[in-house]
Amino acid sequence: MRAASQAESSTAEPDKIRVLIADDHVTVLEGLAAIIGRQPDMVVVAQAADGQEALDLWIRHHPDVTLLDLRMPKLDGAGAIERIRRQDASARVIVLTTYETDTEILRAIKAGTKAYLLKDARREELLDCIRRVNRGETCIPASLIEKVAIGLSSESLTGRELNVLVLLAQGKSNKEIGVSLYVSETTVKSHLRSIFRKLNVLSRTEAITVASRRGLIQL
Repeated sequence: MRAASQAESSTAEPDKIRVLIADDHVTVLEGLAAIIGRQPDMVVVAQAADGQEALDLWIRHHPDVTLLDLRMPKLDGAGAIERIRRQDASARVIVLTTYETDTEILRAIKAGTKAYLLKDARREELLDCIRRVNRGETCIPASLIEKVAIGLSSESLTGRELNVLVLLAQGKSNKEIGVSLYVSETTVKSHLRSIFRKLNVLSRTEAITVASRRGLIQL
């Protein structure tokens, strides 16, 4: 646990934005802390290496803004956001991640994130986002909102169709998929037709590509 001392937290200038950072990559964590710590209007009150620690430190410090990675051990980012907002529905959380699949974005927004940034965002963009979120604004790029809108308007795949997709991505033939799922090859073809229609694709390769982009499968 890398938390600021209680004395440091309590003596921080009241006009400074108090920031909690959570990321399981120590280099990223330390880099963000250094960048934010150099700002005259910000102070890092705590650093967490996993989602559970982020929740514990949030409860302890009640930061103004929390900066979270999505994929962390013990408790992922979306789960941490949900639990933090159970403590305080007005909690201001920014997701900073390398992932931008439709499913990841949708989970974070549903959980209540106020902002969603990729880790390749410029430093000025990150700092501006922290200041905006602290003022009560949201900071979610229009392109990501569009992705979510497309995902919401798409018909959901069934559990069996997702199973077929996973096996398809593993390079299995229709016959092999049927054997794995204990269904006939005809049934597999029926599932594939439904998958193609729901994903609005025309080929197996395109189905795998779209499903991966939406976060339905992991390649």
